[in-house]
Amino acid sequence: MTGDRFPSALERADDFIVAGRAADGDMAAFGVLVRRYTPMMRAYSRRILNASADVDDVVQEAFVTAWQRLPELDDPAKVKSWLMRIVSRKAVDRIRASRPQSDIDDLDHPAPAHASPARIAETHAGVEALRLVLQELPDEQRQCWVLREIAGYPYDEIAEQLELPLSTVRGLLARARKYIIIRMEEWR
Repeated sequence: MTGDRFPSALERADDFIVAGRAADGDMAAFGVLVRRYTPMMRAYSRRILNASADVDDVVQEAFVTAWQRLPELDDPAKVKSWLMRIVSRKAVDRIRASRPQSDIDDLDHPAPAHASPARIAETHAGVEALRLVLQELPDEQRQCWVLREIAGYPYDEIAEQLELPLSTVRGLLARARKYIIIRMEEWR
């Protein structure tokens, strides 16, 4: 009898064995990886996407990419970190694709109902100016800034996700912040 009470030998196998078999085309082994890492990948995506409805789509896209590229994985024992990098990239791509609608909108705090139309227009103009400034940033600076300031990632997780040294992440964030401060000076 197999099931939740009595996991199969494949379910109990370590990542090296399961990922190796999946890379050889074993769909049952790939199913084990899906069951094993979906909860972690969903939680991680939810954090990047701010609990967006896109979480399940991003995880599914990550698994499709993983299935297609699994034979390219050099070390099957590192399948967990490899899957997390894939889902991270998919989530960041999703943020990038929806940037004009979502990134800045998260920062757009509606003016109080008693605010004048001029004040409301000024607020919207400021948010639009920030959106345009973010588009001017180089990709790595923008990615670091969005992961830190919008998604709330700590520096070490940003470094891991973007596969950059921690010192590089700190430098990219410092340059992005300085650029934004200078370009947004008139809105202070």
